[in-house]
Amino acid sequence: MVEGPFVTVLHDGARPDAELMRPVAECATVRYAEGDELTAALRGADVLFVYDFMSTAVPGAWHAADRVRWVHVGATGVDVVMFDDLVRSDVVVTNTRGLFDAPIAEYVLGQILNFAKDLPESLRLQQQHIWRHRESERVAGASALIVGTGSIGRAIARLLRAAGMRVRGLGRTARAEDPDFGVVGTDLFAELPSADYVIAVAPLTPRTRHLFDARAFAAMKSHARFINVGRGELVVTDDLVAALRAGALAGAALDVVDPEPLPAGHALWDLPNVHITPHNSGDFRGWRKEIVTAFADNFRKWIDGRPLDNVVDKRLGYVPG
Repeated sequence: MVEGPFVTVLHDGARPDAELMRPVAECATVRYAEGDELTAALRGADVLFVYDFMSTAVPGAWHAADRVRWVHVGATGVDVVMFDDLVRSDVVVTNTRGLFDAPIAEYVLGQILNFAKDLPESLRLQQQHIWRHRESERVAGASALIVGTGSIGRAIARLLRAAGMRVRGLGRTARAEDPDFGVVGTDLFAELPSADYVIAVAPLTPRTRHLFDARAFAAMKSHARFINVGRGELVVTDDLVAALRAGALAGAALDVVDPEPLPAGHALWDLPNVHITPHNSGDFRGWRKEIVTAFADNFRKWIDGRPLDNVVDKRLGYVPG
């Protein structure tokens, strides 16, 4: 019988790969629970691994967490566990920062190319067997404002700069010389009017919730495109719909929306020049295994008493850069 700590793994019906969890199971008792089983599974647990990071079950079950000392979230965003009781506690929270940086950056560049080269229209013409010469926009020289200067924002900045784009960042602290962004500002409304592409990748916190509202969209160029790979709640969705309908901006690529999943009858589905993907911008093949490996590596450090990777500042709601 394995002695040692108890680890509860919150999953969505598909458990983590058993072989990848072996380093954990060899020195801990592992309990697996879906959302409706979490309350019972948290009693006596020392560690909670939020493998199903889309679940909203943790706040409602937290009253049963009588000895949890560490919560690890298998994603970059940790807003699902930033509720008051956990934030005020001494429980350490970590995330899987870094794993999704490059895939999300590739997704953003792909959506920019999609807009600039109007690939959807090319596909429509092909399906209709129509040969029609058209011109496209240049990506090189276009300006991008990246709202959120964490590791994902930095990966996006590096890739867009490599494509010849002019990049600026928006964060909590201004920097006149930044290796990835060049310049980092703090005033959204001072930065929006000069951007051809606005990329939202900020974590969801009380400061950033509904950051993009009617006023923000009105400040953007009418030919600008808005790309959201952060959280749907960064945006006032009705204001985005109104801005797109009024032509206040030229298009949007949304990997995250509010509400999520997007209801079948929602206006965003049918608006022209809106590209919607189901919250999968970072989901490369094999990402689930990588999440488990990252947790197992951090668990070994926790067992050994070494500093953990990617410790979240719970006052901020993310891992400080």
